[in-house]
Amino acid sequence: MLKTAAQEQLLPGDTLQAKWEFAQQAGYDAIELRAKGDFHFASRIDELQQARKDGVVMPTVCVDMLHFFGAFDADLRRDAIAQMKSQLTVIAEIGGLGAQTPASYGMFSRRLPPFEPPRSEEEDREILLAGLSELGEHARREGVTLFLEPLNRYEDHMVNRLEQAADLIRATGLDSIRIGIDSYHMNIEESDPAAAIIAHADLIGHAQVSDSNRFQPGAGHLDWPAWLGALHTIGYDGHLAAECRLTGDPVEAVRSIPAFLQRSGA
Repeated sequence: MLKTAAQEQLLPGDTLQAKWEFAQQAGYDAIELRAKGDFHFASRIDELQQARKDGVVMPTVCVDMLHFFGAFDADLRRDAIAQMKSQLTVIAEIGGLGAQTPASYGMFSRRLPPFEPPRSEEEDREILLAGLSELGEHARREGVTLFLEPLNRYEDHMVNRLEQAADLIRATGLDSIRIGIDSYHMNIEESDPAAAIIAHADLIGHAQVSDSNRFQPGAGHLDWPAWLGALHTIGYDGHLAAECRLTGDPVEAVRSIPAFLQRSGA
């Protein structure tokens, strides 16, 4: 049976403790945190440590920033790397497993005008490897993992498929970097999502879930038995973290996710 988590912004409640009470009642096993830029996540350390003492399970954090380590601008790249290092340190301090980030988000798409990015594929790769290596080394020192998330072609022009993430991770030679898969992006980019999971079993470290339309699992047409079955096949023992929009009554929608995933094969 796979474990489920909900990102904190989906859960009702004014505190992590209140959110955790709801999450447990709904059948979740953990809360996935969100980390904004400007070192906001580090400023929450007292809140997070108290929540941990109160029994809140918080294994992972997902970045919530405006720029990332693959940015075109060098200053933005440096800031993104500094933010991610801080987030990796904080998740380590509260006993978590790691932090998930894409290479970029909303920066450029080859599918929209002007179609050709201002940086060559070779330059993209050089910058991505430099950023991943620096972040991966920091994660290794902290005893946590950096999860690299492939995004769909409209949100990122560099890392869209699991094979691309795997190639970069292997090139770093670091065990502290793994792929953070997302069912929504895979539904767009992978010709066979289940086969992609099995093909990259050795590098998958984290999983986020939403349906084909980005709403909660069960609100779209994704083949959940196949997707979840592939995770069972590879022996994935991490969480399924709900990162989605909600349709219908938001409380009932977020409450429905664990039961739906269990019925579908989790």
